[in-house]
Amino acid sequence: MKKPLLYTWMLALILLTAAGCQKSATPAEYNAKAADPERYDAALNKLTEVVIHDIFSPPVASRIYGYANLAGYEALVPFDANYESLAGKMKRFTAGPKPEAGQEYCFPLASARAFLTVARALTFSADFYDEFEPTFYGQYKKDGVPDEVYARSMAYGEAVAKHILDYAAKDSYKQTRGFKHTVTNEEGTWVPTPPAYMDAAEPQWNKIRCWVMDTCNQFQPPRPFAYSMSKGSPYEKELMEVYETGKNLTKEQQDIAYFWDDNAFVMNVAGHVSYASKKMTPGGHWLAIAETVARQQKLGLMQTVEAYTLTSLALADGFIACWDEKYRSKTVRPETVINKSIDPKWTPFLQTPPFPEYPSGHSTITAAAATVLTGLVGDNIAFTDSTEFKYGHGVRSFKSFKDAALQASVSRLYGGIHYRSALDNGAAMGEKVGQWVLQKAKTRKGTVAQK
Repeated sequence: MKKPLLYTWMLALILLTAAGCQKSATPAEYNAKAADPERYDAALNKLTEVVIHDIFSPPVASRIYGYANLAGYEALVPFDANYESLAGKMKRFTAGPKPEAGQEYCFPLASARAFLTVARALTFSADFYDEFEPTFYGQYKKDGVPDEVYARSMAYGEAVAKHILDYAAKDSYKQTRGFKHTVTNEEGTWVPTPPAYMDAAEPQWNKIRCWVMDTCNQFQPPRPFAYSMSKGSPYEKELMEVYETGKNLTKEQQDIAYFWDDNAFVMNVAGHVSYASKKMTPGGHWLAIAETVARQQKLGLMQTVEAYTLTSLALADGFIACWDEKYRSKTVRPETVINKSIDPKWTPFLQTPPFPEYPSGHSTITAAAATVLTGLVGDNIAFTDSTEFKYGHGVRSFKSFKDAALQASVSRLYGGIHYRSALDNGAAMGEKVGQWVLQKAKTRKGTVAQK
């Protein structure tokens, strides 16, 4: 009766011995698996999910993306000898911790850890990460990363994240909280708009430390047209263009406006019932475009993280430059003037965002992002943008990044929330921001960042 039990124990011992003799994964093998860009994409998409859930304003969202991707990039730099740190190439950004010489690391794991650590620290909904991270990090264990390498890599990622968070703590963000814009009711200046009549968002955003730009007004656009309702004045012509366009929108124009809406917080009013809906921010949309094209072009992990990081820097500086001018010019929104002087029943196709009109934020940051991505990946890269389909924005195809940026810009006219000059001058400013990032934030040794 005891013989079968003895055989069972002997078989188990043989199997355990065989398993112990199996060759463990080599650094080259587990790093090759760990360097799958889809993993970093998963972390980025989780952050976007949290940004939407927590309803961060577009400027604040750009700050979060900027620091998280900077952390991911800096922790990954030792993985590729052709790339270098952004220390000294960004505003007051110093060199961070270095990996220990002679020790083995899984730098893709360190990069993901740095990204998610910063993302968690700068957002609110920790439970999203609590549910995501065990399975996410478990992938690296399955790759065969040895326990000591796993622990060392995680610790290095956390050290890089701490360096980035220390850098973030000195950007004046905390000092700008709680400020409100004073509404003067001076003719031609911004006032809150329906339906929620919200306070102006981020009136002190030009106080945030620039990322790559020298100053917030380095690329200051031309002054907006002076407010004048005189027939034929430049301002009146622009106002009437918004009004007439809004009254005669085609189905295609409506689709374009809605696709690029990206209003993080929309107040819906139906009779006596009001409720809010959440959407992706403009910055999140452009990082999603970068993800789509990186996957399409089969970029490696280092190139992919480079694209996300430099795009994030352009977006963040674009918002600072744009918001600096918004609260300098304090231009009134079309909806306010049209309702007061032309047609009290007119409503824009899109809900007017809660901040001054000039220049267009979309036009600025999309031009900045498109310029960086064109410099990194190339011009005339056709792609289909379906990344916001799950948020109800549909699918659209483009011939290039610039083609997408131009459509994003004009969408604000179709939406009834911007004048033409705000689009054109915002786009021109954004392109300069993007060019500056490519010129100054060099990531590849000996060259301007490019494909």
